[in-house]
Amino acid sequence: MQVTSSGDKLTKNKSRLARRQRWTAYSFIAPNFLGFFIFTLIPVVFSFVLAFMSWDSFSTPKFVGLGNFQKMIHDTTFWISFKNTFLYTIGVVPATLVISLGLAILLNKKLKGVKFFRTAFFFPYVTSLVAIAVVWNMLFHPTMGPINQFLRHFITNPPGWATSSQWALTAIIIVSIWRFMGYYMILYLAGLQSVPQELYEAAEMDGAGKWKQFTNVTLPSLRPTTFFVTIMLVINCFKVFDLVQVMTDGGPGRATNVLVYDIYEEAFVKFNFGYASAIALVLFVIVLGITIIQFMWNQKRV
Repeated sequence: MQVTSSGDKLTKNKSRLARRQRWTAYSFIAPNFLGFFIFTLIPVVFSFVLAFMSWDSFSTPKFVGLGNFQKMIHDTTFWISFKNTFLYTIGVVPATLVISLGLAILLNKKLKGVKFFRTAFFFPYVTSLVAIAVVWNMLFHPTMGPINQFLRHFITNPPGWATSSQWALTAIIIVSIWRFMGYYMILYLAGLQSVPQELYEAAEMDGAGKWKQFTNVTLPSLRPTTFFVTIMLVINCFKVFDLVQVMTDGGPGRATNVLVYDIYEEAFVKFNFGYASAIALVLFVIVLGITIIQFMWNQKRV
């Protein structure tokens, strides 16, 4: 009986210790879950509900059903924002993919000073966005900017860049590519360094040149990295806001008015929170649809 009692006591102590360890673990992760619940989950759910409401933050929300979406169909500003976002994505994604991959290949060599160049190309991604916008607006200045001063040696009337409705979106695209390429270069560098060297040696023994090695070894091996980079680029392009806000403020006119900027204006300038939430819901569906298509396409390729 004494042995049994000692065994029961030991079991109870182990059980008490296990409970204490579980509660200690829960106490460490609770702040993260609580923050996610309060600052992310509740606002997202509220935004989804608000998409079917009319609310200006001062009066009581009024249920309007699909009224916000019907308004969206006839809203010229929404379609301009959608077109600008689409053009911005088409301009940024392919160019960033090609340039970041090219930089990664160039800097994936044991050269003197290669660490400096890797840091230099990555630096724009962590630089203050306000500083980036101010410097590039100076570079793009129609009369005193060094870019146009250089272009005047070749053309009479260089672009107006951020001050021109025809060139403002192009200026945003150029700055975005310059800013993003260093970050995705790092991802491609990690992917390149994980490719087994034996594959290149085998291809070289089979008589494959540098281009054949690139198309038959490097690109297939980097397919997971390219898939991830493409998804992240598309998502970042569809949610672009800060660069547009600081550089052009959606202008000139509505030349750089993108979807997230349209959401910002509807919510915090016009106080149409219900309509802004409806646009945000449409943006969510678009990004989700594109991501699912990319997943399906990647699975077929793999």
